[in-house]
Amino acid sequence: MTRRVLSRGLYAITDERPGAPRQLPVCVSEAIAGGASVIQYRNKQGDAQQRRQAAGALLQLCQQHHVPLIINDDVALAASVNADGVHLGKTDASVAQARQQLGPQAIIGVSCYNSLERAMRAAQAGADYVAFGRFFSSHSKPDAPPAEAALLRQARRQLQLPIVAIGGITPENGQALVAAGADLLAAIHGVFGQPDIEAAASAYAALFQHR
Repeated sequence: MTRRVLSRGLYAITDERPGAPRQLPVCVSEAIAGGASVIQYRNKQGDAQQRRQAAGALLQLCQQHHVPLIINDDVALAASVNADGVHLGKTDASVAQARQQLGPQAIIGVSCYNSLERAMRAAQAGADYVAFGRFFSSHSKPDAPPAEAALLRQARRQLQLPIVAIGGITPENGQALVAAGADLLAAIHGVFGQPDIEAAASAYAALFQHR
């Protein structure tokens, strides 16, 4: 498998609710149709078998549309389905551990919260992208430390990696973060919590046009 380079745009993170796993591929299809550049499978509640089945189904879907699938937190799950990569938080495996398990082709991203120092360390360790946030009030991470747009501008000057912004981002407030240096805007509720997922994804993707 050849490593994919992340394209600028919407980084859509799944919000799988218990009791509705069969709806997930449909929802992700709509997000991709709306222009999502990356899909991250995030499921904190499902059992191992359910999560593996869901991840495998999403990988097939993403491959059909040439969109990378990133697995949240779980290096073993990413390895078991041969996903495009994994996203690591501060309590997860290190970049080196993930690279050893997933191989040189894997896309490895790291949550850096509001710490440029952590992002610099991640880059030195071989991460493929870094994520900062939360930038606004967030449904999924209400207690995450706040980050400012100035952090994106500083990171843009010092890092050569793609930069993801996350946390309460909407099509209305996201443009300022793109202008500050974000290559991708991550959204969970802003995409999968909306009645028209395709339209929601399209509104984010439009922020990256003509730039």
